[in-house]
Amino acid sequence: MDPIQSLHWILFLPLVSATCIALFLRRHGSIAAWLSTATAFSIAGLALNLLLTTDGKIGWHHDLAKLGEISLGFGYLLDANARLMLFVVTFVAAWIHLFSIGYMHDDEARGRFFGGLSIFMFSILGIVLADNLLMTFIFWELVGFSSYMLIAHYFDKDFAAAASKKAFITNRVGDLGFILGIAFCLHHYGTLNFEALASVSTFQGVPIIVGLLLMCGFLGKSAQFPLHVWLTDAMAGPTPVSALIHAATMVAAGVYFMARVSFLLAPEVLQWMAVSGAGMAALAGLCALAQTDIKKSLAYSTLAHLGIMGCALGLGHPELAVLHMAMHAFFKATLFLGAGSVIHGCHHEQDMLKMGGLLKKMPITAATFIAATLSNCAVPFFAGWYSKDAIIEAAWQQHHYAIFTFLALAALATCIYSGRMLRLVFLGHPQSKNAEQAHESPWTMTTPIIILGLGYSIAAGFAADAIIPASSRQVIEKPLQEMAFHLSAPSTWVGFFALTFGLLGSLKFYAIFPGRDSLQVFSPQTYKLLEYRYFDHAYGWYINHIQRRLAEFIAFLDLLVINGLAVRWIAGGFTAAVGQLTSRTFHRGQTRGYALWITLGSLLIIWFLLAR
Repeated sequence: MDPIQSLHWILFLPLVSATCIALFLRRHGSIAAWLSTATAFSIAGLALNLLLTTDGKIGWHHDLAKLGEISLGFGYLLDANARLMLFVVTFVAAWIHLFSIGYMHDDEARGRFFGGLSIFMFSILGIVLADNLLMTFIFWELVGFSSYMLIAHYFDKDFAAAASKKAFITNRVGDLGFILGIAFCLHHYGTLNFEALASVSTFQGVPIIVGLLLMCGFLGKSAQFPLHVWLTDAMAGPTPVSALIHAATMVAAGVYFMARVSFLLAPEVLQWMAVSGAGMAALAGLCALAQTDIKKSLAYSTLAHLGIMGCALGLGHPELAVLHMAMHAFFKATLFLGAGSVIHGCHHEQDMLKMGGLLKKMPITAATFIAATLSNCAVPFFAGWYSKDAIIEAAWQQHHYAIFTFLALAALATCIYSGRMLRLVFLGHPQSKNAEQAHESPWTMTTPIIILGLGYSIAAGFAADAIIPASSRQVIEKPLQEMAFHLSAPSTWVGFFALTFGLLGSLKFYAIFPGRDSLQVFSPQTYKLLEYRYFDHAYGWYINHIQRRLAEFIAFLDLLVINGLAVRWIAGGFTAAVGQLTSRTFHRGQTRGYALWITLGSLLIIWFLLAR
């Protein structure tokens, strides 16, 4: 099949699936589930074929409108990063679809759920394949809308409705800057096409404002500081939605987009991204230590890794950011799906302090979860190690020692919260009746975590050398596979220290008080410090004390000036006065007067027509 035809099928098959489900299958959840899942596996197969059989850039464009010299159109641009992203998104999403069949088996709104998954796939694939900023923005907004629907799947529950609105509004804040950046690119460069922008920006330079505005979309979609507050609340949606949003799709879209437009980022913008990303990685990793909800702990883990990806972009290595995004997709999807399997097996219990002893009761889930956790901790030769250590090493090679310190702290925090999670969930003894009665999940749920966990979370990194361009491999001055026992590499020492004192130490530390959080027992102040959501409270204060007062003042002006003075007094009063005068002049009830006005009007119309 021609590559362009394959791209057509990959993009539009999910839209066809969503349309069929919306029109005919909303009340037939089982058929809708298998249709959406079959579609997901079909496009994953097509994406794999493109990954293996195509090379170089593939482009296609169709003009939809032309305004002077400006062309607005629909097209594809498949380069190395897009090819990898396309495979990762479709492959991970396909297994999430299969997992959802088992997880959502008893949900009465399965048809609506799987229709939402299909429209989400259509939206995210549009971002991956887009060859211009306008098309990217359209699909960008579709991703925001479809994620809003998925997070609000349980819309009858207040916390889910609030979480979906929070995610939607926070992303709109970032998207405002994004669309202004697109407008500035159109004004400054006269084009929105990626390849044309790359060529023109080389000669005309890159103003700082362009990168700052485009970065706003990245801050919202990829939950970067200071628009990161929506991500942990998004856990209100079903667990497969959490895996889809937090693994390879929605949050990764911002990273992928910034890698695609990296030529439009000025050095000052890159510096901000590197510092803020590294700082957020360290902070989010520490905050994960004060979460007892298994999904929220993983959400903070996602924030940490997104910070690492943002840092890689800021260090000038978008290929490493995309690589880490791919590796992160495999092990983080496994962790979220594993958490879903645990929640399902423990009768919808999400509190880790009420779990324990699940290694014997859920051996398949435990084995895959542990494998993904080791990849998350960057154990040598696991998938996460290849990309994460390369980013840490890049910071050291470029002499960004403050950034290197933040990344090292993030690596240590990752190992600590990972060991904590393993100890509280799978080791020890059951801490509740639900944990005692836990059972292994059905094959539709265990098969995806086996493939993603025991397969790709471990083995995906072996293809790292083939994926990373030579320019990025130079930051570590040797093939990635040789880094494990190269003791002079600072990243190796960081990893060794984190695994020894972080992972192994936390396994011992959190076994001291079964059924309780050891950090909360030893240092309640530290636990409370990490648990407190500073930015949520700061934003809440701003909304209640400043923005609401401003909105009330504007509403007062609207009622007083526009509605009262302009509409009722000026517009209403003037028209009433004119009506009163005309009624006295023209409407006297005399036939002779009416005939006179009709005659004058007819003569005026005749004169107008003859004068032309």
